[in-house]
Amino acid sequence: MRRRFGVAERTTAAAEGDVVVLLIGMRINHFWAVHHWLPVLASMPRMLRELGRRPGSGLLSHVLLMASPRTYYVVQYWESKEKLYAYAHAPGTVHHRAWTFVNGKERAGRVRGHVGLWHEAYVVPQGNYEAIYADMPAFGLAAAHGQIRLEKRGRRAKDRFAYRPEGSARPEGAEKTAPSAVADGA
Repeated sequence: MRRRFGVAERTTAAAEGDVVVLLIGMRINHFWAVHHWLPVLASMPRMLRELGRRPGSGLLSHVLLMASPRTYYVVQYWESKEKLYAYAHAPGTVHHRAWTFVNGKERAGRVRGHVGLWHEAYVVPQGNYEAIYADMPAFGLAAAHGQIRLEKRGRRAKDRFAYRPEGSARPEGAEKTAPSAVADGA
């Protein structure tokens, strides 16, 4: 149900199960240090193109955003945390080369504070996310997992949070595990 233009209806994301979200970005601390921050800024589109050429990589969708003239980031939706880890650690990738470069500068004491790097990763368990899109084409979570009519999951947020696909109900008394996060510096 992917549409390029607005949809004259209310929809929700067709995600089922856990959702993996990575926020990754940079902050320009010193605009005059172009030779420090421009290579960092240019590396993200290269990583996204590389992932786009690898359909089995696990990246489902992404949104490029600018928080301010200094701060740029990407919201990424991944198939699983295992596929996110696999890309983060895969030798020969744009990401691996970029992190090898950054880590080498840091070990050599040559980090000057001209550009900041950050990421946050979340594994959001089923029942802990919901989405609504009014007159929108597939965006964000819906672009990653598909878009369906709102009525299929419930008109109220409470109903969408409570949605469970057939056969996925948690057994009575089963413990809910805490979500894990990518925290290994990759």
